[in-house]
Amino acid sequence: MSKELIELMRQADALTPDEQLSLIAYLTQRLQRCEIKRKPRRNVMEFAGIAPNHLGGIDAQEYVRRIRSGEPLEPEIEKMQSRKEE
Repeated sequence: MSKELIELMRQADALTPDEQLSLIAYLTQRLQRCEIKRKPRRNVMEFAGIAPNHLGGIDAQEYVRRIRSGEPLEPEIEKMQSRKEE
């Protein structure tokens, strides 16, 4: 929360109940005239193929299998990254 909002909330607490209702009515009317833009929903398929880039080229299923079995991943990731640089 911004400092300004916190200050406004503190000031609203000091108002009488009638004044608070008037403030709510004012803000409600003001917001009804505004167009509130919502964030677009993301499709999970937008993320397809991202993991191999972050895992050094290792398939996500292989990565999970290795993590669960306790196999080290660092040497293979470094090897794959050095191949990309060549």
